[in-house]
Amino acid sequence: MTQLAHRQLPPSAQDAAIARVSGQLLSRYARQKRPLTLRVTDAEQDRPLELPAGAVALLMDILEAMAAGRGITLMPENAELTTVQAAEVLNVSRPFLIKLLDEGAISHRKVGKHRRIRIEDVMAYKAAIDRERESVLDQLVSEAQEQGMGYSRP
Repeated sequence: MTQLAHRQLPPSAQDAAIARVSGQLLSRYARQKRPLTLRVTDAEQDRPLELPAGAVALLMDILEAMAAGRGITLMPENAELTTVQAAEVLNVSRPFLIKLLDEGAISHRKVGKHRRIRIEDVMAYKAAIDRERESVLDQLVSEAQEQGMGYSRP
């Protein structure tokens, strides 16, 4: 099983401010979708560091999340999660996740007595639920507009 590669809790206010400034400076280069060479300066030397375009885009995502004060979990695409990890990603209880697995709402496999869930399957479920919630909210707003409940159409 692949473990979580890295988890960063929400940043301090100072780190969020640094991330905001860094993200603003980096954003114009990230839009070019090309490798980027940075100059890393430490006490003794000045060295160039080349980042592939994908790493630059990922770094932008990380900086944006940090600037917004959110924590980040970075894991490889082929990661398999435990039920505890998958429940954390979905922000649900472990028993609720087990129920989803047993109902077949999310694919999983068993390793001995333990369930393993691919991160892709967890994220696909999350995206489907988010789309469903958005659809229900749109329907509620539409009904409220039709009934003149204080919502106006843009």
